[in-house]
Amino acid sequence: MKFTDTEIAFRSKSNGQLKKAYWLFRMVGNSSFTKFGKVMTNLAIKLRLPMNWIIKPTIFEQFCGGETIAECASTTKVLDEYGIGTILDYSVEGKTSEDDFDATMAEIKRTVKAAGDNHHIPFCVFKVTGIGRFSVLEAVNDLSKAQEADILEFKKIKNRVDEICSLAYETGTPVFIDAEESWIQETIDRLAEEMMATYNQDRAVVYNTVQLYRHDRLDYLKSLHEKAKKENFICAVKLVRGAYMEKERNRAEERGYASPIQPNKPATDKDFNAALDFCVENISEVAFCAGTHNEESSAYLVQLMKTKNIHNHHEHAYFAQLYGMSDHISFNLSNKGYRVAKYVPYGPVKEVLPYLIRRADENTSMDGQMGRELGLIKSEMDRRKKA
Repeated sequence: MKFTDTEIAFRSKSNGQLKKAYWLFRMVGNSSFTKFGKVMTNLAIKLRLPMNWIIKPTIFEQFCGGETIAECASTTKVLDEYGIGTILDYSVEGKTSEDDFDATMAEIKRTVKAAGDNHHIPFCVFKVTGIGRFSVLEAVNDLSKAQEADILEFKKIKNRVDEICSLAYETGTPVFIDAEESWIQETIDRLAEEMMATYNQDRAVVYNTVQLYRHDRLDYLKSLHEKAKKENFICAVKLVRGAYMEKERNRAEERGYASPIQPNKPATDKDFNAALDFCVENISEVAFCAGTHNEESSAYLVQLMKTKNIHNHHEHAYFAQLYGMSDHISFNLSNKGYRVAKYVPYGPVKEVLPYLIRRADENTSMDGQMGRELGLIKSEMDRRKKA
């Protein structure tokens, strides 16, 4: 399958929206501009200067659905018109107090309830670090070394995770637990597996995230499947390449241990596609979502499903991309009848800024991403002029 039909890719966008996206991607793709913008944004945050007037109609509007669940409704409606689901993602980061963690949990539960009342929202998602302190997750990563105070605080985190997953089960809304840094990931894995064992008995409700830029995660996927078979629950995973590569390598070098990251991108691509192979081969026992902006992997999964005679709309196979990016993949897949959803982040502009800064950093460093986005938008703008 090819993803070159720009008429399908951008049919949800007006000419004005297309032009706006073109200029925004040009700015984000300029590393000097992005670095300057990052410095100025951080300075504005420290000085508590108003930023909504410039951030909200530009980068926020491109990559976020709104500041509230209600504001995301128009985005959800547009995506649904083209057969694309919405994954509500409350993208507030960096909180440290128990009150903040409880407030974040309450907001995540609101997304789950909203999804339960709206079949256009097939999944919700959360980060465990959004509802608990990073240092506690790190401390209990090795339970033999954890202090009693950390274990007690971790119980609160676990209770929050269970509240979210229990509600997801009640409302019939599957929920993704995002992957994070390797030095807290074992803690997250244990939490996710415990939730799967509880709530995935008869259907896929809780999904753990597998980052294939780590060289050990294909083996983890296989061992998780074996555990699921032994304990009689459905193995559910979101497959991604990963998001913490530079941080992981720097920490490994500083502390003198072997980096968990693959030696190069081809090795990551190989394991990602091998994970797709494995999930498709075991699709009756494994529910999966391929979270990727990679055209080759998306086409590869399409071909795998055809080869194995798996229906485009199989309930255990989903594709996902970030809102505001890779519309040529999302809309062309949906046009062929595949299950597709967009990650739609939301939250107060100021609170979502760390997410937006990371998105700009990733886009600037992602090989070929900006050129691809700009080229596709330009092609569609030219096509419309001729038409």
